[in-house]
Amino acid sequence: MARSNSAGLPETGKARKEGRLWELALLFLKLGMTAYGGPAAHVAMMEDEVVRRRGWLSRDEFLDLLGATNLIPGPNSTELAIHIGHRRAGWAGSLVAGNCFILPAAAVVGTLAWAYVRYGSLPQSNAVLYGVKPVIIAVVAQALWGLGRAALKTKSLALVGAAGIVLSLLGVNELVILFGAGAATCLARWLVDWKGKARSFFSFAHSAPLTFFAQAGVVAAPASFGLWPLFLFFLKVGSVLFGSGYVLLAFLRADLVERWHWLTESQLLDAIAVGQITPGPVFTTATFIGYVLGGYRGAVVATVGIFLPAFVFVAVSGPLVPRIRRSIVAGAFLDGVNSASLSLMAVVTCYLGRAALIDPVTIALMVASMILLMRYRVNSAWLVLGGALAGLFASLLK
Repeated sequence: MARSNSAGLPETGKARKEGRLWELALLFLKLGMTAYGGPAAHVAMMEDEVVRRRGWLSRDEFLDLLGATNLIPGPNSTELAIHIGHRRAGWAGSLVAGNCFILPAAAVVGTLAWAYVRYGSLPQSNAVLYGVKPVIIAVVAQALWGLGRAALKTKSLALVGAAGIVLSLLGVNELVILFGAGAATCLARWLVDWKGKARSFFSFAHSAPLTFFAQAGVVAAPASFGLWPLFLFFLKVGSVLFGSGYVLLAFLRADLVERWHWLTESQLLDAIAVGQITPGPVFTTATFIGYVLGGYRGAVVATVGIFLPAFVFVAVSGPLVPRIRRSIVAGAFLDGVNSASLSLMAVVTCYLGRAALIDPVTIALMVASMILLMRYRVNSAWLVLGGALAGLFASLLK
């Protein structure tokens, strides 16, 4: 008979949970140090690790969590990490996975912010990005292939995905595409399953408080700088921001540059650049800005402010995902959102590809990475590091 601890849990169960927490910590620390390329690349690397390599989730389960992150504000890849942690080891797993994904990136960005304040410029990073970007294209393309086969289960879902690509290319807002795809798929399923199925949609209505909570996070920071106003500002951003790092740029510029004059235009662009060239969540741009404005305390305050809502939103929405999937109509809504999410990833990959594949060397790096991923299943983290070394080597030969 297994011994019990003071909480009444079997020691074997306690040891198993501790083992899972260590697994989560090691995985997301690694991803936090190697996940370059923005949310689409982060999602691809997580899919490679937790679906293909470790089998912690099926592709359908992974897609459901990805779809759920697209329906709430905040940094999607960080929220996906928190969701995965919860599925693997409960609430403790959520905290471990989320923090281990955020902290390495925040440490790197904080170090660059210190160098920026001390020396007035950013270290050169073009050589690293030259080699890393083609690898990221391969990683995302491989994930799109695998996830697409799981998400586009019917001709109608494939049509929804194609429509999402067209609308995204036309410049339609991401939220309009996601909720439109979900609503269209939901309506189609509702019409097909007319008898008695309509009431199942109302299990999805429990997510409505999320929108109210997001709007409640819109707090006004005073014009005079201080750590508390800095925290409130980034808490607001983390609570209401949907979309990409370019949307984040718009939020930051409107308040920090134009309204309050806490930053110059040049400082803001440098902050955004750091968020793009460092691994982990792009929202660690807040860490850089916090350090520039308030030293290490400002960096901590800004980082906590922008990421705290992600943990809250996942805690509220996470338990709803299985209920949504069990509901026929609400499950159809999630299927539509999943298809549209992949559409947005595909369009982002096309734009990234235009910027990354600029010569025969970068094209060769992408092709080699695709072969290593698809044929030999090489870990994507090693490919990213290899791409960085290849970029540095290529710069030496020029």
